[in-house]
Amino acid sequence: MLQQARIRNSDFRSKIMSAEDAAALISDGSTIGMSGFTGSGYPKAVPLALADRIRAEHARGNPFRVKIWTGASTGPELDGALAEADGIEFRLPYNSDPVARQRINDGRMDYVDMHLSQVAPMAWQGFLGRLDTAVIEIAGITPEGDLIPSSSVGNNKTWLDIAERIILEVNDWQSPLLDGMHDIYYGTALPPNRVPIPLIRPDDRIGQPHFRVDPAKVAAVVATDAPDRNAPFSPPGATAEAIAGHILEFLTWEARRAGLPPSLLPLQSGVGNVPNAVMAGLIDTPFEQMTAFTEVIQDGMLDMIEAGTLRVASATAFSLSPEKAQYFNDNAARFRDRLILRPQEISNNPELVRRLGCIAMNCLIEADIYGNVNSTRIMGSRVQNGIGGSGDFARNGYLSIFMTPSTAKGGAISAIVPQCSHVDHIGQDVQVLVTEQGLADLRGLSPRQKAEAIVARCAHPAYRPMLEDYMARAARLSHGQYAPSLPSEALSWHQRFMETGSMMP
Repeated sequence: MLQQARIRNSDFRSKIMSAEDAAALISDGSTIGMSGFTGSGYPKAVPLALADRIRAEHARGNPFRVKIWTGASTGPELDGALAEADGIEFRLPYNSDPVARQRINDGRMDYVDMHLSQVAPMAWQGFLGRLDTAVIEIAGITPEGDLIPSSSVGNNKTWLDIAERIILEVNDWQSPLLDGMHDIYYGTALPPNRVPIPLIRPDDRIGQPHFRVDPAKVAAVVATDAPDRNAPFSPPGATAEAIAGHILEFLTWEARRAGLPPSLLPLQSGVGNVPNAVMAGLIDTPFEQMTAFTEVIQDGMLDMIEAGTLRVASATAFSLSPEKAQYFNDNAARFRDRLILRPQEISNNPELVRRLGCIAMNCLIEADIYGNVNSTRIMGSRVQNGIGGSGDFARNGYLSIFMTPSTAKGGAISAIVPQCSHVDHIGQDVQVLVTEQGLADLRGLSPRQKAEAIVARCAHPAYRPMLEDYMARAARLSHGQYAPSLPSEALSWHQRFMETGSMMP
């Protein structure tokens, strides 16, 4: 039934095979471009079969490891299974799988953490090397041989174009009503032939609904019926609600101050419970007919659409709870005209973020008193996930907001520290910091003014006196007064945590 309903081209039907036979086409040392972005639209069957094959080869004493490129994070059937089989030697540009993360931090897997907007251009420029195989999940194949994208687009267009061999997974779980929801733009080029991208509103459609593909490169088509890995969102607790409240109050004030329209400016939101709480809170604000130009569509955005406060959302993928994913599949028709999925080189494109004036809202691990932000590494050396698209939006948006609870690990870690153990977003790119304690608007402030605002408004009361003491002594003893610091103490909080399990003395 799947072959007839989803694979409507006879040439592609002739290439249907098992996941095991498709995985047998992949050899040791291959570089594979996989679909997938935040647990949506990634291949499920071929990676599992490949993991089984890798384990069998290892049992025979044969080496077998591959390099994996994706759009962003995937799911346990891909990153988790291949990492458990010790089958990944190299990974880019983003990872959130706990098994793969442990291997990265143990030094058993090389990992390149990249701005998501830069992956496709760098692949085209050849900086990343040759792409041997693309393994792409799709929702169907048209009679003409075009590919209907599934629940994420990511870098799939690029992988299909540059890979030497293509394996397709046609997933019957994906809603057939996804057809027509995508906007695949083929007008990007490399310098010196690059031209402006003709998108001036979040709901502009500038491409086509399907992927083009060279049929001669398609070596296998695998029929599947498996759900995306959709992580549940926890109900927003007091901390998340407080952070969301500060942001919503600030946006109301900013709209009045700057004379923004009732629809605000296009919203961008990172993934997680706190950003999702912000989206939910926007339902009960005076704003109306809002838009989103972002990476992922979360539960809160679907709620906003149904409440009538969000007119359209443009992204590259879904990131839904299991319940909301099933709800979307059951009710996709009501969202068809309100959602657009694009390649991530468009959804995260700095040119478009700057043109549209996005309001960027992203999470962080820690921020220092001068507004520098660490969003990727624990204690400076252990990667958590990756920078993702936060840098694409933070540097280029109309507003750059970063949010976090003020403490972690039951109060053992302060999110506001004298100096970040690693910096992903320099202070010049961070305009607003928010914790449940309060909000600091850093625009137009000198480093010392930033420090006073961040400590007074964002730091947890238990750590605030320690920060004030550090600032006072740095003002007396530092090498200069522009951004006073004490190099011998700046990272002592992190050292103390590693030695004692707490940043508290």
